[in-house]
Amino acid sequence: MADDDQRQRDFTTIQYETGGSRVARITLNRPDSRNAQNFRMLYELNEAFDRAAQDDGVHVIVLAANGPHFSSGHDLRDGEADDVLAERRPVGTWCGFGCAGAEGTMAKEKELYLGLCERWRNVPKPTIAEVHGKVIAGGLMLVWPCDLIVASEDASFIDNTVAMGVAGAEFFQHPWELGVRKAKELLFTSRPVSAADAHRLGMVNHVVPRDRLTAFTMELAAGIAEQPLFALKLAKEAVNTAQDCQGRANAMQTSFALHQLCHSHNQGLYDLPIDPAFFEAAPSKAAAAMAASSEAAPGTSHG
Repeated sequence: MADDDQRQRDFTTIQYETGGSRVARITLNRPDSRNAQNFRMLYELNEAFDRAAQDDGVHVIVLAANGPHFSSGHDLRDGEADDVLAERRPVGTWCGFGCAGAEGTMAKEKELYLGLCERWRNVPKPTIAEVHGKVIAGGLMLVWPCDLIVASEDASFIDNTVAMGVAGAEFFQHPWELGVRKAKELLFTSRPVSAADAHRLGMVNHVVPRDRLTAFTMELAAGIAEQPLFALKLAKEAVNTAQDCQGRANAMQTSFALHQLCHSHNQGLYDLPIDPAFFEAAPSKAAAAMAASSEAAPGTSHG
């Protein structure tokens, strides 16, 4: 456990732990902001995934969250974003984070949002999202790259980016997670999808009572971890490749470009990357969906 203690001292927004069951557990740890994802959290998550992937003693990775909700999305109040970008070596090959206009915006989102999600989807070990409470917009971009999703009965899933004047979150996995028509309904209405509906549609593997969520997930992970690791890696790669052969990768690039067009359109009209009417609707249903519950999240989300 000494190594875990040292690793934990390296992180400020997440927790990382391993035990004797060949399972690494990564936990989002910004509960006061409902785990809104600032740039530091995203880079720390990436480092944790890399550590688990490179640890031959780890066969399965679980992603969980502290606090009442899994994640309220991307943190619009991230005051240290530029400092984090300056101190970190980029993970992807994109560049120009400090450039003006659409060039800089696209560069940051290609690195931090689309790029990291694709990396996590392709981590060569099984990953399980352990989900409770609200999962909003950018929060979906943490659970969808995972191989399996276990949700508590109170979990719900929301993409309210269209209400912000943006055509869906950057990691546009919606049609493959929910099917085409439910994906459109999710985007068009900003209404939540319940855990039960997500399970019925095939997006969620298991729905369990909240007080059983962690135990059930860890039992599932421990069972998978007993399988031969090389076979697990190759089975995952086979399924991911099958999905990509359906056109997922090309569709993702197109949807990301359309997302950037929305930002540029809003910037030209309102001098903001999202439509300010979203904020002006503040006691409306759009704001209520964003708030995640009656306990409004200090960190807020955009796609």
